Amino acid sequence: MNGAALGPVIAVVGPSGVGKDSVMTGLVAADPRLSLLKRVITRAPEAGGEDYTPVTEAEFAARQEAGDFALHWQAHGLFYGVPAAAVQAQRAEGCGVLVNFSRSVLFDAQEAFGNLIVLNVTASDEVLAARLAGRGRESVDEQAKRLAQATKPLPDGLTQAHEIDNSAELSAAITAALEVIFADQPESA
Repeated sequence: MNGAALGPVIAVVGPSGVGKDSVMTGLVAADPRLSLLKRVITRAPEAGGEDYTPVTEAEFAARQEAGDFALHWQAHGLFYGVPAAAVQAQRAEGCGVLVNFSRSVLFDAQEAFGNLIVLNVTASDEVLAARLAGRGRESVDEQAKRLAQATKPLPDGLTQAHEIDNSAELSAAITAALEVIFADQPESA
């Protein structure tokens, strides 16, 4: 990735509790050619988790109507948006832009961005259950629903989709992801 070429969009997907945010943060810390994209979400600011821009549903709808989002979707009762200006600015710097996506918009993302790398982060059922229980954001019923969705496959036809196992040490998942992202790139300085 050099300054003249647009950096790839790196879609990070996987079930709740798999450690997507930890993998993304670790990737950015490991390589200066990567950056995080801050999503816009209709989630309360005190809800925790990833760094995001909290908005009301009315604010989200206004931004959507104004064309502020390269992509947007609804999941788990919330609205999520990828700010178009931010993703284009980061890509123009030649950075790989890490975005926590929903599987439901991967084809739209592939069409919108062209150079899309999908990292499907996975973990064992036992690890997922323990992580969901440990974060304490969902009720037991909500945790069960999220666990039932955990093995949902990626859609067929994605051009660059890779599975990254995050069941064990985070460093192993980060190393595996870096190998995939930079498979055809020179080492960073």
